[in-house]
Amino acid sequence: MKPTSFWTVAGALCAVVLAALWAFPLLWALSTSLRPELETVATRFHWLPQTWTLDAYRKTLGAGNVVRWLLNSFIVALLVTVVTMTVSLMAAYAFSQLRFKGRGIVFGIAMLGFLLPFEALLVPLFRTMHQLGLINSYAGIVLPQVVSPVVIYVFKQFFDAIPADFREAAVMDGAGPLRVLWSVYLPISGNIVWAMAIVTFIAAWNNFLWPFIIVTSNDMMTIPLGLTQTYDAFGVRYAQLMAAALLGASPVALAYVLFQRRVTQGFLAASGLKG
Repeated sequence: MKPTSFWTVAGALCAVVLAALWAFPLLWALSTSLRPELETVATRFHWLPQTWTLDAYRKTLGAGNVVRWLLNSFIVALLVTVVTMTVSLMAAYAFSQLRFKGRGIVFGIAMLGFLLPFEALLVPLFRTMHQLGLINSYAGIVLPQVVSPVVIYVFKQFFDAIPADFREAAVMDGAGPLRVLWSVYLPISGNIVWAMAIVTFIAAWNNFLWPFIIVTSNDMMTIPLGLTQTYDAFGVRYAQLMAAALLGASPVALAYVLFQRRVTQGFLAASGLKG
């Protein structure tokens, strides 16, 4: 066997093994959610349900406020994504293309967010939201999540690589900074914007810590926080727990599947490679 063929086969086998290790917990969760509750605690092990049923999903959707939690998560994730993309695009364009006094210092301060874990900001953020009267509100959940140094940095690096001729031509036509950003830079950056938007949406959907701190009302819980309530409501009912977890994860999984190509193209564009 040629060396190239050997490494190709070895790489393919490693990929299959890693894919199996990644897929096994998901498939097991799905299998568990489709069983009767008594079968989940049976002493005899079976890979597949002996009796297929959707009772766990029906009971999960009927108990608690799962539908409301899913809606809350969608609203919060969508708002976080839209505001984060808007703020990050404008900030990145300013840092990359505009010349103003103290630009380097301001950019350095913005990048300090890399060094500060979110947990270190929980107390001041909570006090600020409390003083503003934003406890148990969408604004209280969303606002502390909209500033993302990572997204700003990625956009800035991408804008730095765009030839200055594009901006100069637009300025000569009388376009202002916002017009240049939305009419010139944004169309060029479509893939990377989509990639960052999907990543931001997934991160906001899965965020547990901040909603746990800022939300005290059952009606305002997001799905990751609400899932902790299903355990208290259901007790040790594995089928319903797995059904709730899959219901919570399915929207972001679907979003990634639908936009997988754009995410891949975006990261390739950000790295300077062509897909």
